[in-house]
Amino acid sequence: MTIPIDWQAAGHDISRLALAYVCALPVGMYREREAHSVGVRTFPLVAMASCGYVMLAMPAYQNSIEAQSRVIQGLVAGIGFIGGGAILKAEGNVHGTATAASIWNTGVVGAAVAEDRFIMAAMLAAMNLFALRVLLPWKLKLDARAEAKAEVKADAKKEASAGGK
Repeated sequence: MTIPIDWQAAGHDISRLALAYVCALPVGMYREREAHSVGVRTFPLVAMASCGYVMLAMPAYQNSIEAQSRVIQGLVAGIGFIGGGAILKAEGNVHGTATAASIWNTGVVGAAVAEDRFIMAAMLAAMNLFALRVLLPWKLKLDARAEAKAEVKADAKKEASAGGK
């Protein structure tokens, strides 16, 4: 028994899966370096799996455009569910939203590669890394300002209640 393999199509599929993996790797490496629990393994796997699912549902493989649409809808919901698991609420603060958004974005990177939208995939990956790495100092500065304002308000409230007694 022989299994007919279209080696040209297989090479194209393998190259797209590898490209999806590579596009997500810098974000995963950055997250890992910053000691986040989701990092170098998760992001490339999400991109590669998303790419694989979208490729499996492509019309080129005798599937309808409706089938591909359903697969993409399922990916959006499923990856959103995975990202939701990364969001934690503790002590009145919410943590993990950037991780959740990055996981979601990484799924789109994989889907874009599957659709041969390589510029879109590269741009999404680059903008994700920019948002995480370059905008982090600005975010920390804004958070520090908000925390300082909250402390001033709390102190003023304490003084007002102590003075009223």
